[in-house]
Amino acid sequence: MKNYFCNPVNINYRYQFNLDQRNHGVMKICREAADPSMIFYKGRYYIFASMTLGVWVSDDMAHWENHRLPDELPLYDYAPDVRVLGEYVYYCASNREHNCDRYRTKDILNGPYEKIEGNFAFWDPNLFVDDDDKIYFYWGCSNATPIYGCELDPATMNPKGDKVELISGDPFKKGFERIGENNAFLPAGAEEIENSYNNFFKSQGLKEEDVPAEVRPLIKGMFTRKPYIEGAWMDKRNGKYYLQYAFGGTQYNTYGDAVYISDNPLGPFKLADNAPYSYNPGAFIPGAGHGSTMEDEYHNIWHTSTMRISLNHDFERRVGIWRAGYDSDGELFCNQRYPDWPYAITDDHINPWEEPEWMLLSFGKKVLASSNMDGFEMDNVLDENVRTLWRPATNSAQEWITVDLGDSYEVHAIQINFGDYGIDLKPGGEIKGTSQARYIEEEDLYTRWKLEGSEDGENFFVIEDKSDAVTDLSHDLIIREDGIKVRFLRLSNIEVPYKQIPAVSGIRVFGLGRGSRPGKSSYTVVRENDLDMSVQIKKDNALGHMILWGSCPEKLYHSCMVYGNEGVDKPKRIGALVSGREYVVRVDSFNENGITIGETIPVK
Repeated sequence: MKNYFCNPVNINYRYQFNLDQRNHGVMKICREAADPSMIFYKGRYYIFASMTLGVWVSDDMAHWENHRLPDELPLYDYAPDVRVLGEYVYYCASNREHNCDRYRTKDILNGPYEKIEGNFAFWDPNLFVDDDDKIYFYWGCSNATPIYGCELDPATMNPKGDKVELISGDPFKKGFERIGENNAFLPAGAEEIENSYNNFFKSQGLKEEDVPAEVRPLIKGMFTRKPYIEGAWMDKRNGKYYLQYAFGGTQYNTYGDAVYISDNPLGPFKLADNAPYSYNPGAFIPGAGHGSTMEDEYHNIWHTSTMRISLNHDFERRVGIWRAGYDSDGELFCNQRYPDWPYAITDDHINPWEEPEWMLLSFGKKVLASSNMDGFEMDNVLDENVRTLWRPATNSAQEWITVDLGDSYEVHAIQINFGDYGIDLKPGGEIKGTSQARYIEEEDLYTRWKLEGSEDGENFFVIEDKSDAVTDLSHDLIIREDGIKVRFLRLSNIEVPYKQIPAVSGIRVFGLGRGSRPGKSSYTVVRENDLDMSVQIKKDNALGHMILWGSCPEKLYHSCMVYGNEGVDKPKRIGALVSGREYVVRVDSFNENGITIGETIPVK
């Protein structure tokens, strides 16, 4: 049997009790994991992500377990960086307020971890070991300063020589670096920044001196609209150095990763032709920024990065994994077509461009529920939007919700997605940190439910019963590789952490219909300016469309997924272009029965 994964990664995401010091110290509670470093070490896969208190471990990249890391590691510092160096694994994380130490171990799960004293502070670190065993270090996370690099002394792991400026943001030439939903904004002028900064304090009833000095630049930075350039990660391939970085703001759907290329580890670097290379502005859960790129034991390339929810807090985030690779011209790419649909993982070479086996069956179908709260209607579970929720009137186990697919299908995969809303609790432990002060939930919590299926809506059978589960999987995936015949799916007996009233963000059903694929899409595309193009799709019978673009028909490496009438009722704006570069576009159509490849046209 094959193993399957479906983004976001199916693992327990720990709750964060965030003390928002920019807003009267309000407590905001949500799940979070972000900034993943993924490595292959001694036959197993490991993901280290921010704010998880642990490491995720897998033998097959489909099934992950969370293991607690020792308290002496900086588990409350962001962006853990992990690299294999010889027989050791080296670990460090971010802190602007004091020197950052490193740790190394030969046994990730059991330790011990040897401490290596640091001698400078940094943010968003990345360690890189070259073929000649020289060690380099990259860091930076700011909308005012660049990403830096330097060589390290292998004995002390401290800088050897001066730091070098490597990558700076330029949102006037790189459309994808602009912040805001769909890359909406160019940077603000000095007068606008100062007025917005002063008005912020007035609106909050505060004086500037009421806010800690280290927080004030972060507040002012919110009003510059300059992109943060952050999350460095270095790889080498065939003598070329690929310095990757994140852009666009983690709270926006356009959070992604781009890459610069050089013949030398400290540059000079040139923006890759395929930039951005990790960009996922559409789909059920968007975002694909601040991550890492890894080669597995079969020489397949994988990219893992941060996905955006940002409903309860800007840093409400998840982790995704995508197939990646290098083309014959040395361009690093990442396939984010159908980015949160199930894909198979086999035990050998994987085709990074293989289409999904199963199509989405649940979008826009009918749904019934025992009850729902105002503003949290039951249709929200089928709208392919992780930020919209269904909530019943109570947290009783008797509440239920039923999806009617409209016909009987061979169903192969179901993803049950839970959200959170309005949790009002005190943290169970000490608040740590300053600008991102928080308590990370230590307790292991439970998410429980029962899923039943039926062909007639009256006689139900159990598909999966997790009524007594001892796991907290908020994006759980059920696979039935051989398929089950079902029209109705009923979710009931729901119990979620902290005895909340449940919030379900998506019941997503995958299989294959028995009809025909949609016809080829008809569309027009116009380049509005150097950084933006608009795609207008003619109304057709498709369930949705995949907008692809790139430098030539063979390199359509960028994608944006749209459902229903998005891009049909009015043009879909794509704001990720690079000034001075030429593009071609293709629009594929899809429905429950498959995908139809469209025609490729140049962008005028």
